Amino acid sequence: MNIAALFPGQGSHALGMGHHIAEANDAARVAFIEAEDTLPGLTALMREGPLDALTLTANQQPALVTASVAAYRAWQAATGFTPAFAAGHSLGEFSALVAAGTLRLPDALRLTRQRGELMQAAVPPGAGAMSAVMGDPNVVREVCASSEGVVQPANYNAPTQTVISGEKAAVDAASAELKARGLKAIPLKVSAPFHCTLMQPAADALAPALHATDYGAFAFPVYANVTAEANRDPARVADLLTQQITGSVRWVETVQALAAAGADTFVEFGSGTVLTGLVKRILPDARTFNIHTPEDLAAFQQAVQEQA
Repeated sequence: MNIAALFPGQGSHALGMGHHIAEANDAARVAFIEAEDTLPGLTALMREGPLDALTLTANQQPALVTASVAAYRAWQAATGFTPAFAAGHSLGEFSALVAAGTLRLPDALRLTRQRGELMQAAVPPGAGAMSAVMGDPNVVREVCASSEGVVQPANYNAPTQTVISGEKAAVDAASAELKARGLKAIPLKVSAPFHCTLMQPAADALAPALHATDYGAFAFPVYANVTAEANRDPARVADLLTQQITGSVRWVETVQALAAAGADTFVEFGSGTVLTGLVKRILPDARTFNIHTPEDLAAFQQAVQEQA
């Protein structure tokens, strides 16, 4: 198998995430210990909530990294496998970099805590909005380009699903125009307009911390959101992560590029199955797995045995 390891972003959180696999697997347990040592109280919040506190961007981001890295380490310890490639959706790019060995987990947790705080503070509450659009992405780009105010494609999630982000009035107007052209536009419940130029203050403020971080060698390439291309150069990581805050998540291109590079199995590590679903929409015949619980890990091992 040529495995592409995938790591989810915001919205995949759930109370209790990661705890079952951490209780059952020493490697996952160590990840939780590292997280608690770095951000005291985080793992208790993940386990017990309250959910509204876990949902806060500044908590959700490091929590998702913790759960994803714990699942990845448990899988690697149990199987001995190493993926050929990795990619993460938005925040998940930090988890992918930890899995590839270029970013230490404590550094990723501190950075994503700061990232979440800065992204939340970049735009006053209610001033921004995001909407999921179903239809031709070329029409989405055209409408955004001709709109007044800030509204941009934020996430190219699937061939006919694009999320737009920006000023609330501009997003509302673009959504109305898209509906008039026969597309569907569904407002999203988000705390800020992510992946658009309104996030520039957050990018500017996080850049010094990103550039001050030490990045090690890559065990395998990580596909960057803003380029949809493989990166193995530690010197590029800080710039790519900075650009990602205001840039589009080019997920469709990323999954297609992984397949073109030889990936034949896609394994999503962490809470939820969002990325597994998106891969199936991009590559309907793709082989996919999700690793979040001990049962998921056992199912993966059983599938490998049956294939052997």
